[in-house]
Amino acid sequence: MNSRISLKSAAKINLYLEITGNRADGYHNLVMILQSIDLCDRVDIRKIGKDEIHILCNHPDVPCDRSNLAYKAAALMQSIYPDIGGLEIEIDKQIPMGAGLAGGSGNAAAVLVGIDRLWDLGLTQSQLCDLAAQLGSDIPFCISGGTALATGRGEILSPLPDLKDLVLVICKPRQIAIATAWAYQTFRSQNLLATSEVQQHNLSSQMVAAIASGGDSAPHRIGRLLYNDLERVVLPAHPAIAHLKQQLLEQECLGAMMSGSGSTVFAIAPDLDRANSIAAAVRSDEVDVWVVKSVISAITDV
Repeated sequence: MNSRISLKSAAKINLYLEITGNRADGYHNLVMILQSIDLCDRVDIRKIGKDEIHILCNHPDVPCDRSNLAYKAAALMQSIYPDIGGLEIEIDKQIPMGAGLAGGSGNAAAVLVGIDRLWDLGLTQSQLCDLAAQLGSDIPFCISGGTALATGRGEILSPLPDLKDLVLVICKPRQIAIATAWAYQTFRSQNLLATSEVQQHNLSSQMVAAIASGGDSAPHRIGRLLYNDLERVVLPAHPAIAHLKQQLLEQECLGAMMSGSGSTVFAIAPDLDRANSIAAAVRSDEVDVWVVKSVISAITDV
């Protein structure tokens, strides 16, 4: 039996995020369309002799204590499977923090998958997703990956046809990190749910149809249908993010939007050459930029 495993955990973006209702548990009912991209962290998991969990990370701002989602994932598995011993988890962080790209959630997903494989537990993807849902709403998607419709609080997933090689420019203002809880709480406090009109236009169904259509026209259709309710609270509070989105829209992209609760903004490009041109136009000392593609798996071997 192997003593260590190395996995890559992919970032995700939201192509669509609609808040459809408030929940009694403090969360919100959502309709989201999620997409994995090839911006990844590396997660190395190693068995150690002591019955402990150690977290190591190359990024100084990542907590290496019990608050880390990767730690929580390991602790959950230890609580269910007592034969699991000590673990050392080392994270090579490439996905920016506070960016709305689910970097921490992806790390937790990689730990669940890695432990399953290291100890040969034989869990199905559905079982792993059920465990993931105990840790966070977006962690099940970080296990299944690809392209998916997410409902409930984000944990109920329905696979959609794979978007292969969708070309994207990912941009993050370096000094801005957005707390997801703040974004949703602000949306609720401003009673924006009552003013939302997207349900009347059935935009989510239009987006699903655009993805299913495939072919060369799909990126154009998807670009026109990008929607994120949380832009309505984040962009007014952070003019730099709104300005970055406007910059992208001026670069002849197919569409641009904030991902999740921000602070990342992305653009869909018609091809790789145009993506590189867009990236060059918006990259600065204040903005980190990546040119990426959509991928069909969230957790892969290194």
